[in-house]
Amino acid sequence: MIPLALITGFLGSGKTTFLRALAERERERRLIFLVNEFSALDVDGDLVAEVARDVVRVPGGSIFCRCVVADFIAQMRAVPGRFGPVDGLVAEASGMADPGVVAKLLADTGLDRLYRLAAVVSLVDPGTLPKLLKTLPNMAAQIRAADLVLVNKQDLYADVELAATEALVREINPRAELRRTTRAAFAGDLFALCSAGQAEGDYAACRDPHYACFELGTGSTVDAAELQRAVTGLGPLLYRLKGVIHTADGDQRIEAVAGRYEAHPVANHQGPYGLAAICAGGAKTIVEQKLRKCETARNS
Repeated sequence: MIPLALITGFLGSGKTTFLRALAERERERRLIFLVNEFSALDVDGDLVAEVARDVVRVPGGSIFCRCVVADFIAQMRAVPGRFGPVDGLVAEASGMADPGVVAKLLADTGLDRLYRLAAVVSLVDPGTLPKLLKTLPNMAAQIRAADLVLVNKQDLYADVELAATEALVREINPRAELRRTTRAAFAGDLFALCSAGQAEGDYAACRDPHYACFELGTGSTVDAAELQRAVTGLGPLLYRLKGVIHTADGDQRIEAVAGRYEAHPVANHQGPYGLAAICAGGAKTIVEQKLRKCETARNS
């Protein structure tokens, strides 16, 4: 049977960084990476494909919602025929996923004859977790389903904040193994964690009122300075903004989470342009209006 490791964590917690590091470290193993992007613009898949040999993409919603789960199931069934003998499948669920349904999914579809659930890993950011637990029910579900919880970005927070985060995790899931990490660095063997498989869940509805998504900058030049001001001003209303944009000063890779903004120059960009934006469901109109003001018609 193929061991399956499921990686969860809210937007900006470090899942993509974790996958890229895993792909680089496990080059001797034939691992398949299944990347689930909530937006139709597949940003994370491109980032993982830069370092991983075999990447399967499932964009356009959570792999555990009713409108996308059929694609997820089809992709998993196709893995043996498409790739031949493999050492494991690493599935990154979108930041909004409830992984409690994974055991049910495997059993209901007969995929449990092909895959063995080896581990569920959840990454958490101490800076956002306390608020997310109060507003988004899937955050607790991700922790509850986890065999391993990585308290990530330990270099950015004081020990008292890290300890408070660990206490929150322990309240939800006392059985999970806890580790503090910087840049999601985990040297252990994912497939040796031995999933307890205790969490339960059900498939999510296609439209979750907690979230809304849209794309921008796909065919335009973006004012980078104005974009940064808009992102900072929106604060927690904007859950994530991620992708590559064309600016007057050259291409930039953008990653913004809950008011934090990072921009890095990109040389010789060959992929698609655009930003995947995910925001609070009730705030889509105001968030999209503010971000659209940063776009101008592209002449080049």
